[in-house]
Amino acid sequence: MSTNTLDLKLNFPIGSIESYTQQVNRIPMLTQEEERELAERLYNQNDLEAAQRLVFSHLRFVVHIARSYSGYGLPQADLIQEGNIGLMKAVKRFDPNQNVRLVSFAVHWIRAEIHEFILRNWRIMKVATTKAQRKLFFNLRGSKKRLGWFSADEVDAVAKDLGVTSAQVLEMESRLSSQDTPFDGYSDSDDDLSLAPSDYLSDYSFEPARNLEMSDWEEHSRNNLMEAIGSLDERSRDIVTARWLNDDKSTLQELADKYSVSAERIRQLEKNAMKKLKGVLEA
Repeated sequence: MSTNTLDLKLNFPIGSIESYTQQVNRIPMLTQEEERELAERLYNQNDLEAAQRLVFSHLRFVVHIARSYSGYGLPQADLIQEGNIGLMKAVKRFDPNQNVRLVSFAVHWIRAEIHEFILRNWRIMKVATTKAQRKLFFNLRGSKKRLGWFSADEVDAVAKDLGVTSAQVLEMESRLSSQDTPFDGYSDSDDDLSLAPSDYLSDYSFEPARNLEMSDWEEHSRNNLMEAIGSLDERSRDIVTARWLNDDKSTLQELADKYSVSAERIRQLEKNAMKKLKGVLEA
């Protein structure tokens, strides 16, 4: 059975959550015996009519669960719709032989779909991607209401209660406190002095004048470097080239063996050469 094959043909008014809620509350609840009979028909015979009755009779529970997520500022209709998807997934996977009621089994699937929807749509940027971050996202708001502004002790208490680190609590608190910023800013008014991301994230990679300037500067810097290296004696020039400019860079010991001196002497020569290069380049 696919979740898309359950055709909810109830005559629900479009755009009215109140009317929808009234409609689903009128659907009779199933007794334990009725629920088990329908579940067995679906489990053993893939009876879609039985699946439809199981879904319809539990739509009221989806509404109840969705209301508990109203504080995230997302449309209640969307939360209910996502919860209904979770309910259909639960009905598809429900095993009547486990001797549990469908509502107890379905709660996990309903909440999981609503959680995913909130995380995808609450902010433009994702605020929770790991398991610990998801746990914090859906529990920290409740803790915040009880505790007000977090102190160090309160952060530690929340971290211990949720099984995460104090650093993760502080990071999620910061994410929840921040706001999305439009790329082009909030207003075109001259009175709006705040910087929008478009003001400092401009892409100059295809600007001809800037590219020419960067090319000239790179050539100038390269010429200065080669001139500075040319001012070194032959041994120092070889050491700097072998240590910094070659793709296959030499070690101090390799150069020490080459010039029959200690590795410390090579290090000193390298240091003096780099100091001289810096002086020439800054002149």
